[in-house]
Amino acid sequence: MTPASTSGSRQLLPVVPLAALFFAAFVLPLAALVLVSLFRDPQFSGLSPVQYLRFLSDPFSLRVLSDTLLLGAEVALATLILAYPLALVYVASGQFLRTLITFLIMLPILTSTVVRTFAWIVILGRDGIINSAMLSLGFWQAPARLLYTWEGMVLALTQIQLPLMALPVINSLLRLDGNLTRAAEGLGASRVRIFITVILPLTLPGAIAGWLLVFAAAATAFITQTLVGGGRIILMPSYIYQQAVGVQDWPFSAALSLIFTLAVTGIVFAIGVLSRHFVRGVDAA
Repeated sequence: MTPASTSGSRQLLPVVPLAALFFAAFVLPLAALVLVSLFRDPQFSGLSPVQYLRFLSDPFSLRVLSDTLLLGAEVALATLILAYPLALVYVASGQFLRTLITFLIMLPILTSTVVRTFAWIVILGRDGIINSAMLSLGFWQAPARLLYTWEGMVLALTQIQLPLMALPVINSLLRLDGNLTRAAEGLGASRVRIFITVILPLTLPGAIAGWLLVFAAAATAFITQTLVGGGRIILMPSYIYQQAVGVQDWPFSAALSLIFTLAVTGIVFAIGVLSRHFVRGVDAA
């Protein structure tokens, strides 16, 4: 063995434990999931792609998948709309206010998702804060049904996932050259025009990164979907749980898991590729 090959082998040694951990924690369980999904029935009687055909031919399963992806997209869009004003205030603030905003953004991350979800159950309940305030102000004549609704679930997930969007957007704005916005102001552009033509295109990488993070997190948020949705809104995480634990149909639940994983990963990958091409076009322009 030559000295060069010996040196190369030594450099690869620190990677071996990480590669072994990745193989044991990800590759092997995924391979087992693929194998289980290929059995014909819960009795594991034979191998066949019948579980995937069952999903593709079932309108209910297809609707559950589409609703789950739609939920992720709506939450990501809502957090994006809220993140930009927050980021603009952060950039325009002094050191003390920046520290306070950072603390408020990081505080939800340091709190358990279960705790935050139960807080939203209290807020959205029939006797919750929103209903009590609206009834006291005279805007509503009777308590509104906010809990166990699609809108309530989007609202709760938006607050829970907002830090994942706010941090990348703030980072992108901090790296933006202030001379560009000042030059646009000097040329007579309004604030709205400056945001649309200067700030938004140049901070798009951070916005897209945040959108992908929030989309994936919201679509797979089993706890919040289950507790705030109350079991009345069936989405893929709870659907997989029902098939695996309630019905004990492990092959179909494994197929559902793989299809859901591929759907979310495929959308994230596709948007990532399209965004890179778009950002290159903006940079070239």
